[in-house]
Amino acid sequence: MTTPTRLTQEQIEQLRNLDAFTGHSEAAAAHSPLFKQLASIDRTLLKQIIEICNYQPGEVIFTEGAPGDAMYLIRAGRLAVIKGDLDAPTPIGFRGPGEVVGEMALLEDAPRSATLVTLEPLSLLRIRRDDFRALLNHHPPVAMNIMATLSERLRASDNTLSANAQQSKQLSQQVVQLRGEREQLLEIQRVRQETSDLIIHDLRNPLGGIHSALQLLNMLLPETVLQENEELLTLADLSCRRMQRLIDSLLDVAKMEEHTIKLNLRQIELLPLLEQIAKQQSFALRTRNIELLITHTAPAPPVLADEERLERVIINLLDNAIKYTPQGGRVTVEIAPQTDAIILSVIDTGPGIPADQRERIFERFTQVTDNHPRLRGFGLGLTFCKLTIEAHGGRIWIEPGPNNIGSRFMFTLPRRQQVAMGEE
Repeated sequence: MTTPTRLTQEQIEQLRNLDAFTGHSEAAAAHSPLFKQLASIDRTLLKQIIEICNYQPGEVIFTEGAPGDAMYLIRAGRLAVIKGDLDAPTPIGFRGPGEVVGEMALLEDAPRSATLVTLEPLSLLRIRRDDFRALLNHHPPVAMNIMATLSERLRASDNTLSANAQQSKQLSQQVVQLRGEREQLLEIQRVRQETSDLIIHDLRNPLGGIHSALQLLNMLLPETVLQENEELLTLADLSCRRMQRLIDSLLDVAKMEEHTIKLNLRQIELLPLLEQIAKQQSFALRTRNIELLITHTAPAPPVLADEERLERVIINLLDNAIKYTPQGGRVTVEIAPQTDAIILSVIDTGPGIPADQRERIFERFTQVTDNHPRLRGFGLGLTFCKLTIEAHGGRIWIEPGPNNIGSRFMFTLPRRQQVAMGEE
């Protein structure tokens, strides 16, 4: 194996300065189905396809035009993606822990489209194409799942580029229309940019790093250590997911209020989705000794919905129900099919919500007080629920629970292919 080409210290510092100027890219591990797929593989099989590689600052991992023979997952450190001659490189991006690079090497036998250079001590997990093809022959389901996740990642990148192009076009039209109000437009853009930077860089980056570290620990720590610390790792993972849902909801609320969001609609079976969510909530339920019941008055037909956003709606409602149900209480999820819609209810046995405040809790950052000594805060979660259900063509409301105990959150999902904000 030949010694890797190395950049000069001056070139490394130039790239590091550009990295600091542009801000770290958003960590992908918080939403990485590829990490989830690898973490689910048998450990013996995982060792056969993954190789740990370490690099020092300035080393070139591979060069533009070189044959592509492996994909890399960043375990620790940062790297630069550059094009052109190494004497005058043009950076096109920077990557950090939890992100994937070189994935096209698993899907096609084509030259590399860019050069990767390390900016700091770097540890990578390498999957070679030959090992992946052997995995495809001997364990087709596992390999096909990995290929599916890579396909989803590439599709997401394409959607992002299309969305950016559309957003750029809309902003250009607004600039022409509001040319006479240039100062006002610049102020709006400044505030929105600062808000976006706060969400994406100041919140998502550290959260993505934490989630990435947890995923890697689950992949690499011995089984005995994982078992001894299972409760702590579970709590950390649930906290990361909760924070990620909050960030996603904040971004989605802004898009839905501007009617710029597109729903990824498909036929969803509600019962399997609810059972999956119940497993995610098992730790909180067990900790508070709360029973969760899922009931339905008739066989539940599929609904046309955006599964990821619908899942977040149900999780938000369950989080509130569990939070305000006393120790040893019960939370019930009911499915009631109607002629042209399905009604889903989340019922708690908590303090309930006064009738005069049942509408305003769907407003942003609302806290509702009642006769009980503690505040019932709903923040942004119910705003997201309301806008998402309305985007699906349904509605959401609150009623008292059975025997006037607790609250019953109810929403409808139409069984017809009609939504308020469009579909993909």
